[in-house]
Amino acid sequence: MEQTNVSVTTYLIISGISDSPTIRLIIFIVALLIYLLTLGGNLTVLLLIATDHQLHTPMYFFLANLSVLDISCSTITLHKILLSFMTGNKFVSVGGCMVQIFIFFSMSCNELLILTAMSYDRYVAICNPLNYHMIMNRKICALLSALCWVLSSLENLPTFLAFYKLSCYKSNIINHFFCDAVPVIKLTCSDTTFLELYMLSVGGFIAGMPRFVLTFISYVFIISVILKIPSSIGRHKAFYTCSSHITVVILFYTTLVFQYLRPYSLANLDSNKVSSLFNTALVPMLNPLIYSLKNKDVTRALKERFFKFSQN
Repeated sequence: MEQTNVSVTTYLIISGISDSPTIRLIIFIVALLIYLLTLGGNLTVLLLIATDHQLHTPMYFFLANLSVLDISCSTITLHKILLSFMTGNKFVSVGGCMVQIFIFFSMSCNELLILTAMSYDRYVAICNPLNYHMIMNRKICALLSALCWVLSSLENLPTFLAFYKLSCYKSNIINHFFCDAVPVIKLTCSDTTFLELYMLSVGGFIAGMPRFVLTFISYVFIISVILKIPSSIGRHKAFYTCSSHITVVILFYTTLVFQYLRPYSLANLDSNKVSSLFNTALVPMLNPLIYSLKNKDVTRALKERFFKFSQN
């Protein structure tokens, strides 16, 4: 299956996580269960936000964006595991592979932007509550959301073009369960110095670091205001409104740093597949659970909808 020229290599083969039929069956069942939970959880969040007027607030507007991104990331990464097991088709075109990398990177960068916007929302809500509805009005929220979607696509366009121009491959077998950057870089025999430097600098320090810093600064101000609240009940209530967001931010940044912010020449593809599975499957599944279990408004709306459904 060796290929050396992109003019010959018109397709790539996704090897998956294991060649063992038993392990592949287990992975298929787990992936299907995770995907269904992710789809069900995030669609439930979207439905609750759309139908409950008390959830028509900036925080839940951004949470709806986050749910759409979680569904998109899970679909773009897990669909090949599910389809290849059911149909036996592991093939993907070179162009399709590059598009998958672009969409996944754009969704991931967008999630960082949405999480940053949510941290700003929490900052305004706690540090400037009297002007909250004036500052975080519908127009500003829609503008911030649109900016997140457009910016995340534009900043990943050079990466997509650089991947698309790769001229040769050592093999056409990708040692992964979807088209990810690290296995494709290891697979190609083209010079990827610029691509790796661009991804590390733009993805890690120009795009990722400012968003992390803005989120961190927001919470420095938030915590300083919370600590000044005289009542312990008031402090607990204020911190509770941010706890879900903090949990998701820590979870998302930790997995991204472990997976991508290291030299690609030192990356181990087997361990990378495990971290990718956690980042692309478990994190989107956990996000709606975190926001549901730690958020009284979502829990209330869920109970009301369940009660109405049971009454009918």
